Amino acid sequence: MGKVYQQLSLSERRKIYFWREEKKSVDEIAALLGRHRSTIYRELQRNYFSDDDPFCSGYFHLNAQELYRRRRQRKQKFVRDHRIKDFVISKLKEFWSPEQIAGYLKNIGHDGLYACHETIYRYVYSAEGKNLELYKYTFRGRKHRARRFARRPRDQRGIPEYLLIQNRPDHIDERQEIGHWEADLMIFERVHGNVNITTLTERKTRFTFLIKNETKRPQEVMGSIREKMTSVPRQYRKTVTFDRGSEFLAWPLLSKYIGITSYYCEPRSPWQKGTVENTNGRIRRFLPRETNLNDLPPHQLEKICRQINATPRKCLGYKTPSEVFLYAA
Repeated sequence: MGKVYQQLSLSERRKIYFWREEKKSVDEIAALLGRHRSTIYRELQRNYFSDDDPFCSGYFHLNAQELYRRRRQRKQKFVRDHRIKDFVISKLKEFWSPEQIAGYLKNIGHDGLYACHETIYRYVYSAEGKNLELYKYTFRGRKHRARRFARRPRDQRGIPEYLLIQNRPDHIDERQEIGHWEADLMIFERVHGNVNITTLTERKTRFTFLIKNETKRPQEVMGSIREKMTSVPRQYRKTVTFDRGSEFLAWPLLSKYIGITSYYCEPRSPWQKGTVENTNGRIRRFLPRETNLNDLPPHQLEKICRQINATPRKCLGYKTPSEVFLYAA
């Protein structure tokens, strides 16, 4: 029988606070408390207090206990309130990510309901969530959640500072002009090989291109994007925002040959290119993860793309992406 994890107590949090004030390391604190070092790292990360004044920022035991209490209260509400669960499950099955669901509930509102993305992730990988096989609707489709502290360190992977999303012009966020795109790679079950699809979505009009790739090699993926974007009028191909996947790191192929500036999201921040993430959810209705792309003829992919672009959107005043984009072009 596995070891049952016990939450940190207020007394333990108080000790952590004082030992941090004494400049003790995470390893030293873990040894003194008889806890695993990852428990201490997680505590310091999740319950860190940030203030506009850096001198007021830090780890404080009372504040940490209150943050823990609120998270636990939200979790209990999520378990008790079937309305939240039903809404979350329905959107997961539409291939919305937990971040998108949480963002929608927070910004748009839905009968006063709310659940943070971490609460949704935990539910997906809980015993109940696994019984419902909700993990199949997540981006990676993993049955077990990857350990958060086993991931690669946050580096820039050779990306110049000026191409980071923090340095992207603010006016792009406002969607006032056509020409700013987002890109993502849709992955399918490994048994079918490395065949994948690049999704390209224009931020203002939601107009979308779908590109089939045989591999994830950067030269092929970015080369295909370059080829596709040459068909777009110059004034409507200004920037593309990517995540930091290795397949998207050949940014000079776009800047040197067709004058497109690439920007890169922060690590593990898919909401920073939420337009294309939302588009992927729509495409998954036609191309679930188990699809064998080797058997998908080009005309079928084109048909799916046309249907995506011919569907009215509320955000466009119920016009279609094709109408808005092609009329402007």
